[in-house]
Amino acid sequence: MLNEYAWRDKLPKNQTTKGKNSEPLKQLDEKDRLVLRLLQENSRITHAELARQVNLTAPGLQKRLKKLEENGFIDRYVTLVNREALGLDLLCFTQVTLAHHQPECVGHFCELVKELPEVLECHHLTGEFDYLLKVVVTNHQHLEKLLSEKITQIPGVHKVRTSIVLNEIKASTSLPLGEV
Repeated sequence: MLNEYAWRDKLPKNQTTKGKNSEPLKQLDEKDRLVLRLLQENSRITHAELARQVNLTAPGLQKRLKKLEENGFIDRYVTLVNREALGLDLLCFTQVTLAHHQPECVGHFCELVKELPEVLECHHLTGEFDYLLKVVVTNHQHLEKLLSEKITQIPGVHKVRTSIVLNEIKASTSLPLGEV
């Protein structure tokens, strides 16, 4: 008998789980946490200023940053762009249920969703729906086109439900690092 959940082995793996330790925050000392917190607040901080704020020499800071990058604590350095300034005024969450969970259907869905620039995030879920998509579009017409011409046209998509965000109460990219 085939394993009912064998399709999960075909899912794209989370690429950000580089650290294998079950308690990775314990690998970080107080200065590491402070460096990460300061970088989360402002990734454009100069190395000289960052070194000053964490009381390290420039070479000491460089060594720490390299270690944090190599161990997967720092994934990348990015600029957060204001979506509304670009005219992407509509933020939505779309729940998707697939009709079938065969590996090829699931894999195909994941690959096609990755190609949609309006989809900022795609999460595989437990519960009533299989996937939760965080979507940004310019307006209701753009949303309708995305849903009707792209998402619902992906083979295997059975059910789609979209909620439009009325007000963003909290939006953060900073992870909790514990007391620093």
